Amino acid sequence: MISRYTRPEMGQIWTDENRLKKWLRIEILACEALAEMGEIPSQALKEIREKARFDVERVAEIEKVTKHDVVAFLTAVGENVGEASRYIHFGLTSSDILDTSLALLLKEASELIIEDIRKFLSVLKNKASAYKNTVMIGRSHGIHAEPITFGLKMALWYDEMRRNLTRMERAKEAISYGKISGAVGTFGHVPPFVEDYVCRKCGLKPSPISTQIIQRDHHAEFFSTLAIIASSIEKFAVEIRHLQRTEVLEVEEFFTKGQKGSSAMPHKRNPILSENLCGLARLVRANSLTALENIPLWHERDISHSSVERVIAPDSTILLDYMLNRAINIIDKLLVYPDNMMRNVEKTKGLIFSEGLMLELTKRKISREEAYAMVQRNAMRVWEEETDFKEEILKDPDITKVLSREEIEECFDLEGHLRHVDEIFKRIFEDNTETENG
Repeated sequence: MISRYTRPEMGQIWTDENRLKKWLRIEILACEALAEMGEIPSQALKEIREKARFDVERVAEIEKVTKHDVVAFLTAVGENVGEASRYIHFGLTSSDILDTSLALLLKEASELIIEDIRKFLSVLKNKASAYKNTVMIGRSHGIHAEPITFGLKMALWYDEMRRNLTRMERAKEAISYGKISGAVGTFGHVPPFVEDYVCRKCGLKPSPISTQIIQRDHHAEFFSTLAIIASSIEKFAVEIRHLQRTEVLEVEEFFTKGQKGSSAMPHKRNPILSENLCGLARLVRANSLTALENIPLWHERDISHSSVERVIAPDSTILLDYMLNRAINIIDKLLVYPDNMMRNVEKTKGLIFSEGLMLELTKRKISREEAYAMVQRNAMRVWEEETDFKEEILKDPDITKVLSREEIEECFDLEGHLRHVDEIFKRIFEDNTETENG
């Protein structure tokens, strides 16, 4: 199921083949830098460039003996290079390769996630435009409050995803650091020039200072950003689930031909896609916590972060790619029911206009407390006796002696609540085309 909404490119990033290619590229670049400094003979560099290669199965075979992945990789490469292999990994430590390659992998994954967010923004913008003036009830605490439009809800989600795009671009920069500084970060056996050279060629920035590793606050920021984005997606999914409830039924996930909602009840059309997203968001958030716990390591490094990152790096990026593409599919195909929305607006028999009526009374030199009490006693009667709010107001002598029938009617004007929709849309969408297109 995950693979259905995850692009092959994201899965490809985390294959052993791609990971080891990154290692090999970094090792060769380090050799180039050393050769440029005269530390490696040009003939040796030529042989390394021509012969350096690996076989994934051979690396795995050697690792069974060495119990060390980088040593196994270097041994496998050395078998192909021959004598010149003594210059490979010269002055480096394993984390020089592991951390720099992880930065490259996370950067690649970031670029795919950024593409996903841009696509999602486009879909949300289209939905906001299509339903800009489609009236629905706004709810607070799950209870009818005042009118909004479905387009405003989509515009709100668009604005949140735009912030997530900014966060993701920032996270990509935060993770784009490499290090080739040796066992404790002092460049004891390899000069800073090598780090500068490798990072420049890889499109990374040299970490200004490191220990044996790049400090894990970089990674914690990255995975926390993924968690925020996943939480936004869950927020949208929860809303769809509520709006699809039978008693509400204002929107509904697209139900395909032949789809089954329940093994027991043939009538069911459940919001399973949105429910799925809510569950997956928990995983991405949990992974961000482990990234935060990776920050405090012993001294210049221990290995407790390594096993964690081998899980959370592929899992979180693949999951978020999946979640974004599923969310795009849900919103793009979302069934919207304007008639049901209007029926729900009218369900409380005019109670949603109570604030406007109270404010109109306060304009007539009535205290807010008194105006609130006058309106509330009529509102409670509507709740309890299922009468019509406007009719109750028109029968209240304390109110009718202050407000004329025409003035009361104006308080029940639906359009008055939505007169600033155009201005809100202008704030959100004007001059922001670059957000989607990059």
